[in-house]
Amino acid sequence: MPINYNPDDVQKTIDKHVEAGNPHTGWEELWAQGDSITLPWDKHAPNPTLEEALTTKRAIIDGPLLDSSEGDGSKKRKKALVPGCGRGVDVLLLASFGYDAYGLEYSKSALDEARKEEQELGQKYPVRDPAVGKGNVTWIQGDFFEDGWLEGLGLGRNEFDFIYDYTFFCALLPSMRPAWALRHTQLLAPSPQGNLVCLEFPRHKDPLQHGPPYSCPSEAYMEHLSHPGEELAYDAKGRIKSDPLREASPSGLERVAYWQPARTHDFGTSEEGEVLDRVSIWRRR
Repeated sequence: MPINYNPDDVQKTIDKHVEAGNPHTGWEELWAQGDSITLPWDKHAPNPTLEEALTTKRAIIDGPLLDSSEGDGSKKRKKALVPGCGRGVDVLLLASFGYDAYGLEYSKSALDEARKEEQELGQKYPVRDPAVGKGNVTWIQGDFFEDGWLEGLGLGRNEFDFIYDYTFFCALLPSMRPAWALRHTQLLAPSPQGNLVCLEFPRHKDPLQHGPPYSCPSEAYMEHLSHPGEELAYDAKGRIKSDPLREASPSGLERVAYWQPARTHDFGTSEEGEVLDRVSIWRRR
C-alpha cells in the first residue's frame, strides 16, 4: 500500500529545495517516489470543473477547431497548454475534446507517470465528438518561465489558444506570482481566440498558513492578471491589497467569465459540501 503523503510533508520537501535556491526541484523529488506514496493533490482523474467549462461555456471559449489560414474552409486544431500537468489527466481530457494538448512539467518523473496514464488508461478519455476526433498529446519537460521548451517545439510566443491553470498558481511561491501572470500574457493567443481558464483554489485557506498550496483568493488572480509583472502589496494578514478604482495595465488580461462550478474535487469543498472553488476565464485586452 502506498503511503499517504500529507500536505505538511509536501511543504517540508519543497522548503528544503527553496532554501537551497532551487524552488522547482522539490517537485521532482516528490514525483520520483512513484507508487510508494500518494500525493495529496493527485486524484488520478481530471477535476469535473474542466469538463463543465468545456461543455457549458462554449459560447465563451468556442470549440477545439479553428478555421485554417489557408482560406479553403479547412479546420485546424487549437493548441491547449496545461502548465504543471503532473499525471497529465487534464491534458488527456483536453485531447479527448479535440484539442492538440500539451502537458508541461518540470519533473521528469511526473511525465513518466503521465505517459503511463496515456498508455494504460486511455479508455478513460473517449473521443467526445466523432466529427471532431481526438487531438494530439505532447509531453514537455521544461520550465514554464523559460522559452527553451517553446523553441524545442518550433513554437513562438502567444500561440496557445487555451491554457488551463489548476494546482499550479497555488503551488508557486507567492513571490513568483508577478512572473506567473506576465508569462501567461506571453503564451496566450490574441483575443477572442485565446482563453486562460483558472480553477481558483484554495480560496478560503488562511493566507498566513504556509504552502503549498498557498492561499489563492479570487482577488489574487484579479490583481496579478490585471497587472502582470508588477510587484503587488499584501497586507499584514497576507491578503493582497486591491484598489477597484485602479485601472488595469494595458498588457493585463481581462476577466470575461467567473462562476461557481457545480462540482469540484473534495478538497475544494466545505465540510457541508459547498463548492468553495471558483472558475475564471481571461483574455488578452
